[in-house]
Amino acid sequence: MVGRRTVLAAALGLAAGCARARPEPAAPEAAEPSPPPSPSASGTAPATSAPPSREAVLARYAGQRPTRWGTDLPGVVAEVPDGALALTFDACGGSGGNGYDAALIDTLRRHRVPATLFLNARWIDANPGPFGELAADPLFELGNHGTAHRPLSVTARSAYGITGTADAAAAYQEVADNAAKLAGLLGKPPRWFRSGTAHYDEVAVRIVGELGERVAGFAVNGDAGATFTADQVARTVAAAPPGSVVISHFNHPDAGTGPGYAQALPRLLDAGRRFVRLSD
Repeated sequence: MVGRRTVLAAALGLAAGCARARPEPAAPEAAEPSPPPSPSASGTAPATSAPPSREAVLARYAGQRPTRWGTDLPGVVAEVPDGALALTFDACGGSGGNGYDAALIDTLRRHRVPATLFLNARWIDANPGPFGELAADPLFELGNHGTAHRPLSVTARSAYGITGTADAAAAYQEVADNAAKLAGLLGKPPRWFRSGTAHYDEVAVRIVGELGERVAGFAVNGDAGATFTADQVARTVAAAPPGSVVISHFNHPDAGTGPGYAQALPRLLDAGRRFVRLSD
């Protein structure tokens, strides 16, 4: 199993497919928030008669101040069991890119490699045809990539030049609004969430859990925000340690991501590597 601190190239333009800037330092120390109910081993929050209301969630977290900020926090999943690889691909939407890398998706299909795809609300609105095709394909699991593609914060922390959600209410809406969109289109709620830029504070991570989703991190940055060349992508993905969650993008068809995966996947499959979706 890969350690969480083996994150590769995390600072090399993770969100460049959406914006470019440098990560910020950790937040100052403050009181530790009380945790919500823990997710179950199956990857979903404990079953209840109904999810907590917006008002109940906001009351629980009113005034709580985070102590941590970044991509590697407790509750952020960066590893999968049994030495598998979990390929995850983001579609950021809006000015960060409403494109669709059909060639990359075709490569995954041709090799029968499953993946978890994180979709931003704006990308869904701009791509109804591709969305429908992806939703109908059991090879892929569709996850929540937020409503406005913001870092998930309760204090407006920013990452890569993108201002995070301003408070607990804004963090709740960033998750909940796109979750409702996906649930309406898919007939079931998403099980996984990744914020814009994959940055969080620990209070925001707990809010995601209140909404019944788990937070997806990464151990390997496969395409550095769709800025890597095809050869860089191929080398990075082919070298992913067993157990890694790999992050890349599928909203930039002109990037090196698609050609890089076309090189890397045959090597990995020939080596006997196994691939899973996050919920597998």
